[in-house]
Amino acid sequence: MSDNKQEQAPEQSGCYCGEKRKLGTQEFQCNSCATWFHGPCLDIQAEPGLPFMISYLFLCKKCSGIGHETFQKRQATFLQICQMTLANLIFDAQTAGSDKTMFSRDKDIIPYIDKNWEQLTTMQRRVKVTWHTTIYKTMMKETDVFLYKEDIPGESYFGLVNQDLTKVGPVSDAARVTAQPSQGLKAPSMPIETGPGKRTSKRKAPMDSQQASNLKQKKSDSSASVKLPAHGYPLEHPFNKDGYRYILAETDPHAPNRQAFDESVEWAGKPIPGYLYRCLLGHEVLLALHDRAPQLKVSEDRKTVSGEKGYSMIRASHGVNHGNWYFEVKVTEMQNEAAARIGWSLALGNLQAPCGYDKFSYSWRSRKGTAFHQSRGHHYHDVGYGEGDVLGFFISLPKPVETEMMLPLTHKDRVSPF
Repeated sequence: MSDNKQEQAPEQSGCYCGEKRKLGTQEFQCNSCATWFHGPCLDIQAEPGLPFMISYLFLCKKCSGIGHETFQKRQATFLQICQMTLANLIFDAQTAGSDKTMFSRDKDIIPYIDKNWEQLTTMQRRVKVTWHTTIYKTMMKETDVFLYKEDIPGESYFGLVNQDLTKVGPVSDAARVTAQPSQGLKAPSMPIETGPGKRTSKRKAPMDSQQASNLKQKKSDSSASVKLPAHGYPLEHPFNKDGYRYILAETDPHAPNRQAFDESVEWAGKPIPGYLYRCLLGHEVLLALHDRAPQLKVSEDRKTVSGEKGYSMIRASHGVNHGNWYFEVKVTEMQNEAAARIGWSLALGNLQAPCGYDKFSYSWRSRKGTAFHQSRGHHYHDVGYGEGDVLGFFISLPKPVETEMMLPLTHKDRVSPF
């Protein structure tokens, strides 16, 4: 502990006032001489910001060449946003007397960035929550900057490799970028002409054995650092919306002439035929990651779902059109004694609505035991249910005699037979 305290001790700042650095306050580092200055000691017009900022260009009076300081705020990258966030979280933990250095992505890092977005970066605040995945990918990729561990399945924790907060600044960040190996500049290659008005080919011609082995080696190296889920479903996927339904496809091992297609040069630049793929054939019934409301959180094994932002629905990975089933649902947790609805829905129901909202779903409410269908409630049971209760459901979908009365399948860009 004594060694760490010596490393974290404030160093001489070199500020006009002659005092030492004050970690946890807004300070600025000269990009030329690397000297630290206290914010109140400067004459610059800088907006109030957070400690440990990186994305700016500051020159002191001696280095500016015009006799006064110059300051320019720059747009921070997601890597810099993560660095500044973790530095502030570590400092706040040290101030509170804690030795915590690893922080949860969902409970600590994401909420901190969302709260201080305007102070961390000049880029426009993101409306969609897809930037949560960008934060995760950035910290997983930059292993020379961030530490990673996962004590609980599905709960990711991150920290800084260099936890010396006195080194967090624009000069150290610039040195890190400079120290990275150069990728080299490549001359732009001429596009392969596949006809008048054609773009560059979408598919490359077959490679020789040496090129193929090198490509496989690169792919294996990059895939080693990417954590894949046990169920095999990709973490990056679109969500089903009104009028759009996505189906995960896989290579069909029984497709005819697959080898001939791979070795053919004539197919370069042309769309891959659909007969070479088939719908993904899952071996067990799980919760669908793509067929759900985006605000719902699914466990890593895809058997548990939780939500805290109002009513919404999720569907399973497998569906049926007729038959009889019996299944059980256990209520594990209900926050703030809120009312819950549990039920089942057909594949055409609205995901951004509770079960029982339309004619495609039925539900049972926890309060007063009210049952809902088509947004109308009726008395079903005198008492509702709560945490720890196990609810049983029996569903009977008889096969219709007149098949033409069934609702037709809907697909995007479906060709009409008429």
